Amino acid sequence: MPRIPRVDVGNLVYHVINRANGRIQIFHKDKDYLLFESVLAEAKELNGMRILAYCIMPNHWHLVLHPRKDGDLQEFMRWLTMTHTQRQHAAHKTAGSGHLYQGRYKSFLVEKNNYFLQLCRYVERNPLRARLVKKAEHWKWSSLWRREKGSDQQKKLLSSWPEDMPEGYLDYVNMREPDDDLRDIQYSVKRGKPYGADAWVNKMVDMFDLEPTVNNPWRPKKSS
Repeated sequence: MPRIPRVDVGNLVYHVINRANGRIQIFHKDKDYLLFESVLAEAKELNGMRILAYCIMPNHWHLVLHPRKDGDLQEFMRWLTMTHTQRQHAAHKTAGSGHLYQGRYKSFLVEKNNYFLQLCRYVERNPLRARLVKKAEHWKWSSLWRREKGSDQQKKLLSSWPEDMPEGYLDYVNMREPDDDLRDIQYSVKRGKPYGADAWVNKMVDMFDLEPTVNNPWRPKKSS
């Protein structure tokens, strides 16, 4: 089957997620998380991708990315997932044992305003929501820890946000998000719908000729 096209336009913000095949745990020890972070840093160096936020969970990860040019997102993600898969198998001597990821990454457009801030809170709050830590910033494998506690070198992985970070952002992340915000983001993740205000979503639908499909909603229509 032909692959469904994606929006891959520069200077837009994307929420990107991928999960382990069968949702099994692939990050067990510190060295597993460090391996992914090292590949992430290499991918940024090669591609120039702006990484705004991220969180690595035991069986999946989230990235918030801000590519500079058309085509950068796909190039970055292809290198990241392929290289991480190869190095993970090499580190664990599991080459030939099957796919590491459940499939291609999923990516969703995000509006650059309060919706962007809500998304970053959602991504960086994941370990707290999963009850892995008592404070979101205690989870070492995220942009929040890196921003709050990382060294100057570690902070270089992260790029400036297109939206000003609000005062008291740390409290904002640790505070339970409103049910409506959480539901809307989870719907975006589940159904692939751009995340933003209705007017902006409609603009994206018109601009990129998006349409719902059975398995991967909100993708560009296939050319006839």
